[in-house]
Amino acid sequence: MAKKPEVLHESRSVIYDDENWTLLLKLRRRACEVMKSLDSSGLRPFVYGSVARGDVSKTSDIDIVIPYSVPSFRIELAIGTGMRRELVQATPSMVLKGHIYLDHSTTITFPLFKLRPREEEFYAWGGRLDLVDLESEKRVPGVDKRLILIEPTETGHIEHGVIGYENEAAKTVGVSVETALERVRVLTRRDNVGRTGVYLTRVLSDEESFESVAKTLRDSNPALRRTIDRRER
Repeated sequence: MAKKPEVLHESRSVIYDDENWTLLLKLRRRACEVMKSLDSSGLRPFVYGSVARGDVSKTSDIDIVIPYSVPSFRIELAIGTGMRRELVQATPSMVLKGHIYLDHSTTITFPLFKLRPREEEFYAWGGRLDLVDLESEKRVPGVDKRLILIEPTETGHIEHGVIGYENEAAKTVGVSVETALERVRVLTRRDNVGRTGVYLTRVLSDEESFESVAKTLRDSNPALRRTIDRRER
């Protein structure tokens, strides 16, 4: 079940047990393994979300992003083609992204075109770490899908509400207030009108490259073409 936005006016403390710490270590080791392969190929990946914050659960995924446009063959030479590859565009105005699913819980994401500043801040909003910080066992604050700010502590984390406290949350995670307000608006609207999925998803065959499929989509989809053209100016 998807997590729903939550209004929280009082902070609350969460203490991790041995199972939490063991699971976090397991997920981080896997993230390090993948990120080292990418780093060795001259790429600069980040892990973002619960693995960066520390508040993992049995359903947590390992989400790794390369937050800049890079030829997809460089990624695939570093880590292989994975079990599934797809192109995704969340909304008509958002960047087209490639997803490589290495297994059922590990995904690499990269944009096919330049990210806008607010799109880059999306990853900082959820909490992100580079390989050096991940290997040093650092954890960072970030906001989860409930719109709850997670602040790591030595024994677990503290949770703070974001709705109504957007300025404070933005300052803590290092993003603009506009990004915080946008994330609150998007997630609360989805909760009110229903979760409608993404605008475009295209699964790639083994013979197709991300770039060739992106070009085909661009040529056949005027809305996507306009979005890409605006980014290339």
